[in-house]
Amino acid sequence: MSQDTSPVPAGAGPVAGGPLLDVRGLRVEFRTRDGVARAVNGVDYSVEAGQTLAVLGESGSGKSVTAQAVMGILDSPPGFVTGGQVLFDGQDLLTMPAERRRRIRGARMAMIFQDALSSLNPVLSVGDQLGEMYRVHRGASRKEARAKAVELMERVRIPAARERVRQYPHQFSGGMRQRVMIAMAISLEPELIIADEPTTALDVTVQAQVMELLAELQREFRMGLILITHDLGVVADVADKIAVMYAGRIVENAPVRDIYRAPAHPYTKGLLRSIPRLDQKGSELYAIKGLPPNLLHIPPGCAFHPRCPIARPVCRTEVPPLYAVDEKRTSACHFWRETVGDERAAADRP
Repeated sequence: MSQDTSPVPAGAGPVAGGPLLDVRGLRVEFRTRDGVARAVNGVDYSVEAGQTLAVLGESGSGKSVTAQAVMGILDSPPGFVTGGQVLFDGQDLLTMPAERRRRIRGARMAMIFQDALSSLNPVLSVGDQLGEMYRVHRGASRKEARAKAVELMERVRIPAARERVRQYPHQFSGGMRQRVMIAMAISLEPELIIADEPTTALDVTVQAQVMELLAELQREFRMGLILITHDLGVVADVADKIAVMYAGRIVENAPVRDIYRAPAHPYTKGLLRSIPRLDQKGSELYAIKGLPPNLLHIPPGCAFHPRCPIARPVCRTEVPPLYAVDEKRTSACHFWRETVGDERAAADRP
């Protein structure tokens, strides 16, 4: 393991064959009557074609706000992007004219929202909503759009698609509605999909089916996939790498196997310990002490220090940079070596 403790340089220029999406130093704030909430504080992550990036963290960590800023659907006001770059295929979406960005959204990058029932229009049939993508972006006739809607529903394995294409969202189960959202996202075969908590409120069996479907479609189209979730159990078998967020910042970024084998940040370690395990049946489930910080008043130094079991004086005064743990891994912890070492020592015990 490399012992380099220098921060990872920001703002390096694009390289040939670079990532499909490259988010650099993204900052988003919400201007409210109570003050300015710093929801995203210099986020950096990237995803390549055919790769799955899982973005993890508790509610309020900035995962969904980052995705909305990337997609250009942030409610403004009160939300404002105040810094950074969002490079898609080498082009900065944040400086792109609105009409050009609108043409990219849906056609080349799409988003699956977490609450399918509230995201779908209750007064339009599922077929009309699926077909609209073809009518707006491809100029298809109503008949052609309806035929494409049936084809999409069959592709995501909705039974009796020809009959159900005229039905409304409330006539579908939660799992089937989520399949409709997936169908809508892949309708124009985009290069990137952002899935925001796609398995929320679904039972375990349906969760597995939805994740399997996403993985299959990703392989078919070789899409980049950003999977936003707070459930580490969901991403273990589907993600290539994981970015862990806390208080609007990436605190650890690593290949999925490294995260599970030996986390390099105390927050990641706490999230992993919170997963229920069969070999610990009957024991008390671990929980990270305290609550995430108020984004109006983020603590000085490391934002996690009030909840961190290894916090020291430097953590209360100095914001940790992203240290290079090795070539593919970073951690925003002054004492990442100690955290990794503890986990590896535990793994080596008989």
